[in-house]
Order: sequence, then C-alpha cells, then structure tokens
Amino acid sequence: MKYLSILILLLMQTVVYAQVRGTVKDIKGESIPGANVFWMETSSGVSTNEEGHFSIEKPTKSHQLIISFIGFVNDTIVVDGKHATLDVVLREGVELKEVNVVTRKLGTMKVRTSVMNEEMISGAELCRAACCNLGESFVTNPSVDVSYSDAATGAKQIKLLGLSGTYVQMLTENIPNYRGAAAPYGLGYVPGPWMQSIQVSKGTSSVKNGYEALTGQINVEFKKPQVEEADWVSANLFASSTNRYEANADASVKLSDKWSTMLLMHYENETKAHDGNGDGFDDIPRVEQYNVFNRWAYMGEHYIFQAGVKVLREERNSGQTSHNNRMMDDPYRVGITTDRYEAFAKNAYIFNKEKNTNLALILSGSIHNQNAMYGRKLYDVDQKNFYASLLFETELTKQHSLSSGLSFNYDAFDQNYRLTNDATLPRTDAFAKEAVPGVYVQYTYNWRDKLIVMGGLRGDHSNEYGFFVTPRAHIKYTPNEIVNFRLSAGKGYRTNHVLAENNFLLASSRRVSIADKLDQEEAWNYGASVSTYIPLFGKTLNVNVEYYYTDFLKQVVVDMDSNPHEIAFTNLDGRSYSGAFQVEASYPFFEGFTLLAAYRLTDAKTTYNGELLEKPLTGKYKGLLTASYKTPLGLWQFDASLQLNGGGRMPNYYMLTDGSPSWDARYASYEQLSAQITRYFRRWSVYVGGENLTNFKQKNPIVDAANPWGENFDSSMIWGPVHGAKYYIGVRFNLARL
Repeated sequence: MKYLSILILLLMQTVVYAQVRGTVKDIKGESIPGANVFWMETSSGVSTNEEGHFSIEKPTKSHQLIISFIGFVNDTIVVDGKHATLDVVLREGVELKEVNVVTRKLGTMKVRTSVMNEEMISGAELCRAACCNLGESFVTNPSVDVSYSDAATGAKQIKLLGLSGTYVQMLTENIPNYRGAAAPYGLGYVPGPWMQSIQVSKGTSSVKNGYEALTGQINVEFKKPQVEEADWVSANLFASSTNRYEANADASVKLSDKWSTMLLMHYENETKAHDGNGDGFDDIPRVEQYNVFNRWAYMGEHYIFQAGVKVLREERNSGQTSHNNRMMDDPYRVGITTDRYEAFAKNAYIFNKEKNTNLALILSGSIHNQNAMYGRKLYDVDQKNFYASLLFETELTKQHSLSSGLSFNYDAFDQNYRLTNDATLPRTDAFAKEAVPGVYVQYTYNWRDKLIVMGGLRGDHSNEYGFFVTPRAHIKYTPNEIVNFRLSAGKGYRTNHVLAENNFLLASSRRVSIADKLDQEEAWNYGASVSTYIPLFGKTLNVNVEYYYTDFLKQVVVDMDSNPHEIAFTNLDGRSYSGAFQVEASYPFFEGFTLLAAYRLTDAKTTYNGELLEKPLTGKYKGLLTASYKTPLGLWQFDASLQLNGGGRMPNYYMLTDGSPSWDARYASYEQLSAQITRYFRRWSVYVGGENLTNFKQKNPIVDAANPWGENFDSSMIWGPVHGAKYYIGVRFNLARL
C-alpha cells in the first residue's frame, strides 16, 4: 500500500496540463513585456515576461483569451483546443476612421512575472533624457543613484540600496562585465544609443550569474541584429553647451533567414577646459573616446549562436587649467589612457521548446589596459579576465523547473604603481590572480502563477580564499491581479581589488594604507516588497513599497575618517549594514500623460576605528518626481524630472591653523531639475534639453585647490554636482526594415 501511494503521487506530478503559450508583440514586431493575459469571466491570468512570452493553463469552461496592455487595443482570441501556441499582435491606440490616437508605452516597468524584484528600463525610457552612456541612464529612475566619486577625474559610481556600485553585479547580456579596473570609469564605456534595455534587480538575485551580487544586478541588453524590430540603419548626433560632441551609428544586415550581423560605432569628444567655480581645476574632465562593437547571430531551429567583439580607446585628462592666463611652472595634471578589448560567444542547443529544455555554453574574455597619472602618483594596470558558464535548464512539469550549471572565472591584475608624489621613489610591481570554478543548482516551484518559490545554491572555490557556499531564495505570492508580494534572502561574496577599483582616490594628498591579508567580502541581504496594480478611473495606479537590509559579515572598509590625511583599506572590525526603504507610485492621469513620484530613506552605517558611524558622502534620502507627456498624434514629447537629494555626513575633518574646520561636518540637501522636448518625424527626431537646470554646484569641491602639492589637497570630498546647468541638442535617425 505504501508503494502504491508513492506511485499515485508520482503519476499526479506527471499530469499534462492543458496549456496555452504565446508571444505578444506590437505591429512593429517589438515584444510587449507586462501585457495582461487572462481568460474571460475567470480570475486566471498571467503577465508576459520581459521577452513578451506567456504561458497560461486553460480552464475547462472558458475559451476566450483576452490580451490587454495600456495604450493598446485589447484583443480577444477564441481557443478551442487544450493546447495552443499563439502569436498575438496588439495595435496601438484606438482607431477612429482616419485618426489614430497613440499612447506612449511605459518606459520603466516592474516585471510582474518575475519571482525577483525586477524592473525593466526600455529604450523608450532611455530616450527621455540625453542618455549619452550608461552612467546617464538613471536620471528618471528612483532606485539607482549615479554620482561623481571625485572632483578631478570625473569617475562616477552607481549606488543601490545605499551602497556603492562595487556591490552591484554589472552584466552585459547576462555576462559579468566591467569588474575590477573597469569599475571606476566603466559607466562611460556603454553608449546610450547602443542599449536596447536595462534590467535592474534588487537584492541577491539568481545564482546563475555567480556569487557577486550583494545588493543587486544591473544587466544591459544591447541592440541585436536578429530581432524583427532591428533597424537597417540608425544614428544619433549630440552636442552640449560644455562642448561635448557625440556621434553614434549602427547598421544591421540579415544575411539569410538564420544569419545576421550588426556594427555599432561611437565617438565622443569633450576636450575643452571648464572652470566654472574659478578654483583653477577642470570641473569636467576632457574625454575623447572611440568605441566599436561588431556582433553576429545564427538563429536555427534548435541551435542558437551569438558572438561579438568590442574595442574601446579612451583618453581622459583633467587637473589644473591655464585658460585663466595664470602661469603655472608645475601644474597638477590627471591623465588616464585606457585600451579595452572584449569578446564573447553564446551557444545554446534547444532540446524541447515546449519544456524549455536547453543546454548553453557562454564564453567571454576581456583585456583592460589602463595607464593613469594623478599628479606624480602613478597607477598602471593590465587586467585580463576569462569567464565560462555551462548551463542546463528544463521544465520538469508545469509546476517544477530546474536549472544547473558549471562556471569558471579568472582574473589577473598586473600592476605597476607609485602611491606618493615623491618622484624620486621607485615604482612597485604587483601581480594578483584569482581562479574560481563553481557549480550551482536552482529549483523553481510554480503553483498556478500565484505562488512561485525559487531556491538556489552554489559552491565555489577560490585559490585565494578557499571554498565558500552561496544560498539564495525568493518567494512571490500573487493572490489576485491587483497585488504581488515578494520576499528574498541570500548571501553574496566579492573579492576587493582596492587599487584597481579605487585608483581615482589617488587624486589627493592623502597617504594610502593597505592592510595585509584583506578579507573576501561577505554579506547577507534580506528584502520584502509589495507591488500593486489598482484599477482607478479606468486606468491603473501602480504602487510599489519595499525594504532591503544588507548585513556585512566581512568587509573591506575604505576608511577616510580615522585619519583625515589618509585613505586606509582595512578589514571590518565591528558592524556594517545598510537599510533602504522606498515607496513609489505612477499613474497616467490623462491620455499621454504619466506622473511618477518616489521617496527613498537610507540608513547606512559602518564601524570606523571602533565607532559605528553613518557612511560618509551618502545621502539620507532621495525624492523623485518625473512627468512625461506625449501629444495624441505622437509628434511631440515633453519630459521633466525633479530630484531632491538629502544631506549626509562628511568624513571627519581636521583643524586649520586659524582654528576653523577643514570642511563642514555635514552637507545639506539640494535639488536638481532636468527637462527635454522631443519632436518626432517619420524617420527621425530632434530633442533639446537641459540638466541641472537649478544650477546647483557644490562650493569648493576640491580642498586646498590652490596648493595641489601640499598635504591638504583633496578632491575626494565630493557629494554634489561640480558644474552648473548644461544644455544640449540632438538628432536621432532610423531607417526601419521593410
């Protein structure tokens, strides 16, 4: 009897459900993520994923499937059979004889079908601002902050959940990228016109992509030649009031029904000196960059192949400027030359499309060569990276799916540096390498798309730190179409390459102290969120509330408090944590107009020299209000964003000879306004706009700028914008495939 019961249970698990699958696209062939798919007169419904796909169980008493999305005409499809595969095309707007009323698709969308707290920033959202590169793509995003790391080099960093971008795993098409030496300036290596979309995932995410995501992941999807919506040719020209000029162009070719290729090119030039505050230093670094990306794709019935090669060359210069006719015998200069080469290949074999059974092999490699000069301090690094991942995925049944795989990551840093302005001292040579093979397994349970539980476990072995285990779990509960609940918990690890990731801090007179045997960083992250989609006056009010807590067990602390004349990299001795609470709401008040409001409160503290203090240069709160309006005929679009950035703590100061502090203990809040107007034509558009229209500038961003060779010079005390209002104009052109 016991074995009979077990057999019956096994048979129950292998029941084949009546299943309807499909894809939802617009008339241009572009996928529509977040579309509602539900059976008429039932509560059974799902949403399309980020690729526009859906899968829904067919009830016995309903045969009419309704597909809807804001700004599109609803479609109703009669499904008689138990199984069906549908290709649904939604038409934008409502046709009234010869007039077509069009609504702009949502630019930033919560991925409702994902078990993780994810949002997708579409290409439409990226066009709402200048978006010259990845670092300028989050102007309208309430979750991600991008700020200058210092006032001399123009290095920018992302902040997510109150912590710096080194704790965010950066991915390009789900391949780990821009790590180590590329981290300080990597946000400028991704041109905005190259990006198709950006996915932001908060908290510890899937174990598929490794163990490094402590606070989240940011994945960039580039334009692809194989997709139906790819243009034959597109281009973007840009110019700003700071004498920044950019040219971007890409072209795709369908060589056959399976083979396609694309070439993307980028050039930028901002080489005029700017000193708006009169301190004798450039406010904006002078940058010249060349960037080329060639990619190929083969889309077979069962075999899929993608590969690409990128080449980048960048010259970045800053420091004291002589445009005010002041003679300088020994000026302080910053010069950074970067050559970067990347290559990747993705191979996937699909065994069973119905069960999503596939085997994939991903290979990537990069060479990053950087030669940097900060005054007389020097830092040259040659980083080589190789990454490989073998993945297997399958749906065991409708409810159970499994993913497992092997991975290998190798980093080598060949460094040559001098960390003092004493040019008589010799350089130091240092070589570091880390090889990390790993294995993972991830299981997902899906009960009627109402309850989804995903658990992952991976084990990795570092030649530097030994064996370590990364557990992660996510739960999503959807009791109805109005609300989603999510919980997450998991661990993350990362190896800190302190000079490669923080060499921009050498643009000061602070001494550099690096402790022996720095730890591998280790932290737990816990998160909870509630997303609601409330029908209100015939439209949908989207509200999201979330809280995330990151607790470090081990951490490499960048200590600028214990000694105001020193930067010390030490192991954590005490507590270090960050808590971030955020609430946001968006609502389309009338045809073509959408308003988003968000507020975030951050509590981030770390122990410095035995004292638990607020993390310096980290704002306590952020408020964001964005508005977008597109006229009924789609000819004009108006966008505006207002940010309120909360104040925070400065690193400990020292006393000057006159008894006054070197800088204030805290900095105050400030506002920033950006706006853009776009005029659309058949194949091209013109946009004009402005950034930091409030013209707020941090006073004296460089400490003791008049004496850069003295012991008090410091460009790292940066918390706000260093230049005032900037205006720009641009032209976009695209020639679509017929």
